[in-house]
Amino acid sequence: MSRIGVFVCHCGENISRTVDVEQVARAAGEIPGVAYACDYKYMCSDPGQNLLKKAVAEHKLDGVVVAACSPRMHEKTFRKAASAAGLNPYLCDMANIREHCSWVHEDKKLATAKAADIVKLMVERVKKGKSLAPITVPVTKRALVIGGGIAGIQAALDIADAGHQVMLVEREPSIGGHMAQLSETFPTLDCSQCIMTPKMVDVANHPNITLHTFSEVEKVEGYIGNFQVTLKHKARSVDESKCTGCGICMTKCPKKKIPNEFDQGHGMRTAIYVPFPQAVPNTPVIDRENCTMFQSGKCGVCAKVCGPGAVDYQQEDRFSVESVGAVVVATGFKLYSIDRKPEGSPIQGYGEFGYGTIPDVIDGLTFERLASASGPTGGKILRPSDGKEPKQVVFIQCVGSRAREKGISYCSKVCCMYTAKHTMLYHHKVHDGQAYVFFMDARTPGKGYDEFWRRAVEEEEAVYIRGMVSRMYQKGEKIVVMGSDIQVGVQVEIEADLVVLATAVQAQDGADLLAQKLGISYDKYNFYSEAHAKLKPVECATAGIYLAGACQGPKDIPDTVSQASAAAAKVMTLFSKDQLERDPVVAKVNEKYCVGCLACKKVCPYGAVEEKEIRDRQGNLVKVVAYVNPGVCGGCGTCQATCPSKSVELDGYTDEQIMAMIESL
Repeated sequence: MSRIGVFVCHCGENISRTVDVEQVARAAGEIPGVAYACDYKYMCSDPGQNLLKKAVAEHKLDGVVVAACSPRMHEKTFRKAASAAGLNPYLCDMANIREHCSWVHEDKKLATAKAADIVKLMVERVKKGKSLAPITVPVTKRALVIGGGIAGIQAALDIADAGHQVMLVEREPSIGGHMAQLSETFPTLDCSQCIMTPKMVDVANHPNITLHTFSEVEKVEGYIGNFQVTLKHKARSVDESKCTGCGICMTKCPKKKIPNEFDQGHGMRTAIYVPFPQAVPNTPVIDRENCTMFQSGKCGVCAKVCGPGAVDYQQEDRFSVESVGAVVVATGFKLYSIDRKPEGSPIQGYGEFGYGTIPDVIDGLTFERLASASGPTGGKILRPSDGKEPKQVVFIQCVGSRAREKGISYCSKVCCMYTAKHTMLYHHKVHDGQAYVFFMDARTPGKGYDEFWRRAVEEEEAVYIRGMVSRMYQKGEKIVVMGSDIQVGVQVEIEADLVVLATAVQAQDGADLLAQKLGISYDKYNFYSEAHAKLKPVECATAGIYLAGACQGPKDIPDTVSQASAAAAKVMTLFSKDQLERDPVVAKVNEKYCVGCLACKKVCPYGAVEEKEIRDRQGNLVKVVAYVNPGVCGGCGTCQATCPSKSVELDGYTDEQIMAMIESL
């Protein structure tokens, strides 16, 4: 006869407000096989866990059911307590009477009855359960970091400094990301390049970091501790091992009027180029779409002047397969644009702002490049249309952000602060100029942030107008900005020389495709989803994959660096052991009854099902059956539900357990 212990948690008032927990405990005590039942205010607390341990010893319990919150929250907590009391941890289960009962019901009588039924289900499951042992898998102590912005750089350096090998993959020709494009950073107004460049050089020189720029992740297979990653190395048309970075090829290239993406299209570059002077690696790449040699077969100047012979027009894309134990995703963000969107797109453009056709209406990142000493204007604030110095600049916040009618409902978090910074930079460079800011709210949640914003208003003389801009249009050399000031209830019309839009932070192009390759989830805006917002903020639901920076949602630089170091710490924790213990709730195939249809292989989302040959002693093939790799299996149970011959069972969720749960009702 089983001896099950049932412990019902009040969860403060989260459960007890809607469920009569004392009644649930009394009902549990009457279930056949239950030797002990009680309720307690906070079962997850130290006294609560001690109560469980004491009951296991005193009542000689051979199974435990904790009726509380979701198993995702505290299953490990209670299994550790059960293990400490000498019980197999997999004979400890949780009945979710919070998310599945108290939080979704208002009628206390009905909720109590439902909670008692949920407890009864889990008691029957534990009664039919069996002791399981954790699965151990080897760990490849090498990490992959995807994205070479400040998040990827910080994560890679932290992991490498801990003594582990790191591959840093960046799809652009240089690492640095958006932070390399900034002029100064808030709230200290430090030079962005002065902070960023040394870290970029550290990455290039670190003995534990292998840098792959102009490369992308093509495919990811495997599981935590044992991922197989296929990388696509795009052809630079320059041999990195030969190039000395002298730059003579760029000096001699006759194609010099190509808009530079790093300068947001406002500076010019050559067909063979490095994105910016401090680029790492300092190896040029040939833009084949604009190179005369690739378009017409004529030119070849860069190859002729290259002393080391590094230019290679025949170079092709190549692929490599790398083994890693953990993946840090740090792919960053892009900025929303106001241009016309494709038909059917959930995101809309701004027709009221001219869909981006007015040349002197720019975004915040373009303003950063104008203000930067290494930018297209050498740090002078000049209008893109005619190169004149603007005397009146209008900054408009929340363009795209918090605009449900445009398809984006979230706040982009950094816009209030960088707009305040932009007004300061403008005032420092154009002393007789005037900055106006249209804003809805000032959101400054950070150390020294509110003081910084107030400095822009009180000391740098920026005029803040609480209200929205309804329309803007070109009028001669001026841009007429029409809006409202809701604090005084008047319409406002400003003839501006330059308009700077604080546009929404969005997920990178292709973020959803990368998520599908990695097997991680993402929200409707293509930002990657964490496993738990509070308890696992840098972990994905897919074990072994971690998040860092703005790929998860809008973040400023301090938050990004903090999260990157947190992700690196998780990787170091994983690499601290040679063997990884995994949950033994995995599928197993009864080879005697398996007919080899491999329907399970077709539906397995983890790629855990393989073909296995059964041979006799003479080596003759008897039949082919399915085999589940326990190191890869995620325990979802899809194969068990699909198998037509009922040859597959999931440990912890056997047919016998499921039927016992159903019969209990």
